[in-house]
Amino acid sequence: MEATAFCPAHITGFFKAHLEDSQNNLENLGSMGAGFSIKQGVTTKVKIQTRDNQESNFKIITNGYQSDKTDVSEYVLNEFLKIGDFSNKFFTIHHDISIPVGYGLGSSSAVALSLSFALDQALKTNLDRTMIGQIAHNAEVNCKTGLGDVLASYHGGFEIRVKPGAPGIGHVEKIDTEKISILMICFSPISTNKFIKERLSQINGLGGKMVNKLLETKNYEHFQDMSLEFAKYVDVMTPRMQKLVNELSENNIKCGIALFGETIFSMIPQKEESKVLEILQKYSDGIIIKSELDKSGARVLYN
Repeated sequence: MEATAFCPAHITGFFKAHLEDSQNNLENLGSMGAGFSIKQGVTTKVKIQTRDNQESNFKIITNGYQSDKTDVSEYVLNEFLKIGDFSNKFFTIHHDISIPVGYGLGSSSAVALSLSFALDQALKTNLDRTMIGQIAHNAEVNCKTGLGDVLASYHGGFEIRVKPGAPGIGHVEKIDTEKISILMICFSPISTNKFIKERLSQINGLGGKMVNKLLETKNYEHFQDMSLEFAKYVDVMTPRMQKLVNELSENNIKCGIALFGETIFSMIPQKEESKVLEILQKYSDGIIIKSELDKSGARVLYN
């Protein structure tokens, strides 16, 4: 038995964190905010065989960019193991990660969600799509690797998360745009957990206001302005990020900051692509990603 699923990477431009729930349900935690999903992400293949005398019941293999932890994958697998009697099964999990890990591109949520879809397909558990999303969301929140990326990349596209929580509880409003290019440069990773803990009241005050503002304009250029303002306000801008932001601004190019990573993105009409690329290529210490919106969200891949 085997199956393959894909989940797009997701970039958050600003957010408001919801970390408390009276019933302590992970599904109700998460974030409001806005962001977008891109064509690159994580493809996960699950192969299930009969277990021999192996000590463990699973093996996780990562291709492409490496993740330093497997706790999100293990959480998702353990949730599926509760659904039926799979004690005689051995799981080989292949994650193919095409985006840098730890740079604000939602790699852990893409790992969790692609694995959740692949396991449901391979085990024939026939879970409701919402339930598949909730398992991945809970893994992210429990492992403290993210808050709203699962809900966003589950839906795909350019979105505003208007109600926090897992798929089925949280709500997104998708925003249509003309065909745009997305160019990014990733300089170095930033610990999400550390930032959320230290800056929560600051983050939430501004993030909540921005959600309401963007709901009025529904404009990706306004979104980038807000993302930049948010990043400056919560003090994540490093000197090299500021230098690049200034250079883009001098060339009338809008940009935003991926939270949380030392990553700058620019959502632009396709005709401006080469101009932006030329500027980014001057910064040889960054990883450049060229993409478009992924409007489909997480999904099983059928050969």
